[in-house]
Amino acid sequence: MSKQMKATDARLKTADELKALLLDLRKAQFNLRFQRASGQNEGIGQVKQVRRDIARVKTIMAEKTISATKS
Repeated sequence: MSKQMKATDARLKTADELKALLLDLRKAQFNLRFQRASGQNEGIGQVKQVRRDIARVKTIMAEKTISATKS
């Protein structure tokens, strides 16, 4: 997960794909937190990136939910 995810790419995914992506990002976030706690400081910049990607996915999921209820 070193590369930043683009919002346009995430918008093309289905709801199930977004849920799976969110789960993967949460696992990556947990692993990075665990590495930080154990003293392995290799992914300091990745923590911020993963956190932003999680927010991006959650925002797109909310947008899709809102647009589905309006239709």
